[in-house]
Amino acid sequence: MLIIIPSAMVVLGTFKTDLEIYDSPLALPIDWTLNNYRRLLDDGEILTNFKNSVLVTSLSVLITLVLASMVSFAIARMMNVTGKVLFVLFSLGLAIPGQVNIIPIYLLFNDLGLTNTYHGLIAVNVVATLPISVFILTSFFKEIPNEMYEVASIDGATQFTVYRAIALPLSKPALGATSIFLFVICWNDLLFPLLLITEGAKKTLPLALLDYRGEYATSFSMIFTAVFVASIPMVVMYLVMQKSFVAGLTAGAVKG
Repeated sequence: MLIIIPSAMVVLGTFKTDLEIYDSPLALPIDWTLNNYRRLLDDGEILTNFKNSVLVTSLSVLITLVLASMVSFAIARMMNVTGKVLFVLFSLGLAIPGQVNIIPIYLLFNDLGLTNTYHGLIAVNVVATLPISVFILTSFFKEIPNEMYEVASIDGATQFTVYRAIALPLSKPALGATSIFLFVICWNDLLFPLLLITEGAKKTLPLALLDYRGEYATSFSMIFTAVFVASIPMVVMYLVMQKSFVAGLTAGAVKG
């Protein structure tokens, strides 16, 4: 019920006027209307914000997966103190909230000229999500039998070949589950866009939603509509990657 009631309020609110939402937030719309969707589409900025979110999220997830998979493979292959120390260092990144670093991040990115840029926002997303990605993927890579790596090494394969030809294909379930997790984090992120982006043409969707909040009044019908539209890519992403997500969650749960 904690999920159904708010979700129903948002979906029904997209077909209501602001007055109906204030009077009866959980009731069915009196006159089902698509005016909110028309107003949203007539606003050309929301489409630009949508494209910005797609660009930033896609590149952030892709770069994070590439870096995290390489780091996790290296840590899993290091059966010594170095591997354990590296894993602990990356795991410590999970204990540091992003809110703690907003001032140094802003000062650093401002000095480097990375504010109001896509690559600056992508860079901070990658750094923020790399620890959790390494934590997840390292656990999976350690489940791969070491004998498979040794056979490939005997045949003359380099470490990069072993990573590309053996580790990556076997880790598709874990990569799929991690990609969904990262997609949700980056797509819904408001802190870093709010910190680094001020130009309207470069705002992401979560940041653009703040524009529907007025100083004296808030258009909840438009906010609900924008939130509903913004949630569609996450639903599509989950439906497309559902098998990989479930397989990634259950990988290693049963050993035969």
